[in-house]
Amino acid sequence: MTNINWKVRIKNPMFWVQIVVAIFVPVLGYMGITAQDLTTWQAVGNVILTAFSNPYVLLLMATSVYNAIIDPTTTGITDSKTALTYTTPNSDK
Repeated sequence: MTNINWKVRIKNPMFWVQIVVAIFVPVLGYMGITAQDLTTWQAVGNVILTAFSNPYVLLLMATSVYNAIIDPTTTGITDSKTALTYTTPNSDK
């Protein structure tokens, strides 16, 4: 497993915003959908089913989620030594 401080990331609302955006933006972009097209739950459900049945869209989502998880200030898929010591999001310690 990688050296990522998952306990702190899961507590950070911005992490979840990044993950949601990383999943939905590729789907909406690939399908050419705007927010105005998603006015019913049936339309949202159709988009989700179509996205999960398309390998290319799944690859786009996986790549986006990977990019949201990695720390660009370190090499590989790890958190910095300092970030590994955090106990809460955006901690100075």
